[in-house]
Amino acid sequence: MGILRFNYRSQAIGGYVNITIVYPTDYLSYYDMTKELRHHVFPGQKPLPKYVPGMKFQTVYLIHGGGDDDSLTYRYTNAEYFAQRNNVMLVTPSIVNSFGVNTNYGVEYSTFLTEELPVVVQTLFASSPKREDNFIVGYAMGGNVALGTAIMRPDLYNTCIDISGGIGLTVNTEKLKEELDSDHFKRFPLYGATFGKSDEIDGSRHDIRAIAKSNKEKGVRLPKFYLIAGSKEGFIGDRVKADADTLKEMGYDVTYICAEGYRHDFEMWNDYIRIALDEILPLKREPIYPDSNI
Repeated sequence: MGILRFNYRSQAIGGYVNITIVYPTDYLSYYDMTKELRHHVFPGQKPLPKYVPGMKFQTVYLIHGGGDDDSLTYRYTNAEYFAQRNNVMLVTPSIVNSFGVNTNYGVEYSTFLTEELPVVVQTLFASSPKREDNFIVGYAMGGNVALGTAIMRPDLYNTCIDISGGIGLTVNTEKLKEELDSDHFKRFPLYGATFGKSDEIDGSRHDIRAIAKSNKEKGVRLPKFYLIAGSKEGFIGDRVKADADTLKEMGYDVTYICAEGYRHDFEMWNDYIRIALDEILPLKREPIYPDSNI
């Protein structure tokens, strides 16, 4: 694999941000292997696809959990390996403990994720700009970020996978309001600072239930959704299941998966990142070449 950490100044965030980008380079050759074989080639090995100027990759925006950053995903899981064998590009931005929203304290993480990041990635890196080639997957806090982002910007993604997304955005708006008023979350001041007061949620940018309903009323083209929770995740699993049920009631294309025996930890997230890339996402598993070079 090729892996790099890109640091640049984000206008939306108002400061420098780190992004980890993974390329499936191990299955590519710098020369035409159909003509001759050389350089560490095993007997009987099939020719590899070539590097071609203008080639692109399908891209998975893989969103990290709360308390993590863009590097931890690759230190605690085998996401890089899973991406290599599926010939797909991964993009993991560092969004700290932002819940991926335009926060009430003034930092626009949602704008960063949906308006700035795709433009930067598709301009500077070999990421296909087509909706059919872009996906968003997240675990823990990142699961809610994936869910909310795909509902707010369904034009950007083919498929959304929410793994263990039990804190942050939810299509059950009353649950978010209840959390903001609870003693538990009042001891977590960042929650209130991010989302504001409970009586200000309805109809706000944090009310993704209203946005989800509006999408259906307008006939907006929607991604396919997968919501996944471990059977031992407690209230987080309940929250994920409730989100899945609500979206189904609205008429969304949703698959809910209860992962038997899994807890809220990297054992689950590693395994379901693998399942997402190996089995769930509709990946081409090959580079996308310019028409003139196919």
